[in-house]
Amino acid sequence: MRYNIPMSLRLSKRHRRHSKGMTLAEILVSVSIVIVVMVAVGTFQFNVISNNRSTQVRLTNVQEASNIMKIMARELRSMSPSANGSYPIESAGTSTIIFFADTNSDAVTERIRYYIATTTLYRGVRLPTGSPAVYTGAESVKVVATGIRNSSSTPLFEYYLSAYDGTTAAMTYPLVLTSIRLIKANITLDSDPNRSPVARTFSTQVSLRNLKDNL
Repeated sequence: MRYNIPMSLRLSKRHRRHSKGMTLAEILVSVSIVIVVMVAVGTFQFNVISNNRSTQVRLTNVQEASNIMKIMARELRSMSPSANGSYPIESAGTSTIIFFADTNSDAVTERIRYYIATTTLYRGVRLPTGSPAVYTGAESVKVVATGIRNSSSTPLFEYYLSAYDGTTAAMTYPLVLTSIRLIKANITLDSDPNRSPVARTFSTQVSLRNLKDNL
């Protein structure tokens, strides 16, 4: 016996078969769209985080350099003859300086040494002992800053004569220590050279007002 299937039922079956094909295609398209959106959102979030990190690192570097410069400038400016009367500057170089100063106002003149070792800036202090005073005791060393990237073209210290006018060239080596009247300190900071931000140099100038030409 043959049954006639109503046209509406036949159309319904074809529609279901057609709907199944479209649903699969829609799923694939939807998945693709979701993946694209996720990649875009992930890239955006990465860029935001990266930019925020760069900004934070930049601000941290500025603050750190500012603090270092203030302390260094104050100590250099206050240099004076040592406890045994020797000249305020013991030695000076591009990446190190040794001088004498009473940095904590306790009437004791310390021997201060700033120097760079690899990418770290250190500060060493020795106290005088004995009479006449000598600076042969153990040196107390502390880390001042890391991520230092100074190069030969940007020395940590530059030295100038009293005639320095802002454009005068730095003193050449060998230095005459008794002729130094101004010191320029330069710090190039970059905590991670493989990531942004790029290295930045901070500078300050210190006039050695305690040094007189007749010393």
